Amino acid sequence: MRNILIIDDNDIVQLVLKKILAKEGYSVDIAINGKEGLARIGQQPYDLIITDLMMPYANGFEIISKIRQHPMGKDTPIIIISAITNEDSVLEGFKLGANDYLKKPITGRELIIRVKRLIDAQVSRAENI
Repeated sequence: MRNILIIDDNDIVQLVLKKILAKEGYSVDIAINGKEGLARIGQQPYDLIITDLMMPYANGFEIISKIRQHPMGKDTPIIIISAITNEDSVLEGFKLGANDYLKKPITGRELIIRVKRLIDAQVSRAENI
């Protein structure tokens, strides 16, 4: 079973994402803010991380930067899910190491397709090493 970490301070977003992903067979952990998300990354490896950008304690940009510096997160695929859609923010997310960017509100089908694509690519890379 693949493990996914969701870092988002919105209870409804957490619930919806967890329900969608669990229905597809993923194990899902929730972090309610950036500080908690960073702590969880040091506790266990994740196959994928989904983060919002605007959160208390550490915003999504800080989280991505710290994940990429952490040995357990440096190669983990990251999806940003945010209502922020200006080009500078999107580009900043990619520069820091995000693999994908979804604009809120998202559809469940689009989320699943993108999650599967990133996890499958990660598995393929690991098998070829």
